[in-house]
Amino acid sequence: MAMLTVRNLPEAVHRALRARAARHGHSMEAEVRDILESAVSPQGRVKLGSLLADIGRRARLTDDEFAVFDQVREKTPAQPPSFE
Repeated sequence: MAMLTVRNLPEAVHRALRARAARHGHSMEAEVRDILESAVSPQGRVKLGSLLADIGRRARLTDDEFAVFDQVREKTPAQPPSFE
């Protein structure tokens, strides 16, 4: 697992982290992990797969209507680009 060292942390921030960790019953290290994880993984983020599935549900296509897509789509495998 990766490690992170934070240098020059102001004393006031250190005290606030220690108090916050104590309120949550965590070590300071666990509290910082929770803070960082929530900062980079916001709850409101929409994922592409979920968005596409939602669009499909709202379209309310029948099986016959959906089958048209399979009939008209290009089935030839894509050719890789040549950079030469």
